[in-house]
Amino acid sequence: MRASHADRERAVDVLKAGFAEGRLSKDEYEQRVARAYQSVTYADLQLLVGDLPQGPVPQPMVLPQPMVPPTFLPLPPPQRTNPSAAGAMICGLLTPLTWGVTAVPAVILGHKARTEIRRSGERGDGMALTGVVLGWLAIGGWCLVMLVTLLALLPKT
Repeated sequence: MRASHADRERAVDVLKAGFAEGRLSKDEYEQRVARAYQSVTYADLQLLVGDLPQGPVPQPMVLPQPMVPPTFLPLPPPQRTNPSAAGAMICGLLTPLTWGVTAVPAVILGHKARTEIRRSGERGDGMALTGVVLGWLAIGGWCLVMLVTLLALLPKT
């Protein structure tokens, strides 16, 4: 493929960087620049710059060590607690006081919170589980009360 003027200039820039970094002697640099401006194809340009880095050579990153002992560094920000998990636990704890009215919201909020916690990595899985368990216990308790009441009201034969 034929090389454009911009391609030749890029090759000359690579040669300049190689000369500035001490990878090419002055004579070799001048010869290669002259050949770069006479090049017709990409293959000609590649022969001139193939043995040189095509950009700045990455330097190893050295991170400075903190001057303060880790004990005195600020703590990382606390992890956020899922609000639905807190709501589930509160609803679950209120089920005995509300005669089970908050059991269904406790179960719904608990399952919703556990799904969000798995996805986002927030805190509060224990709170959500507490809400789910207490909610299901209240629902099961009310089902048992209704079953016993129904059985007591059935006519005996």
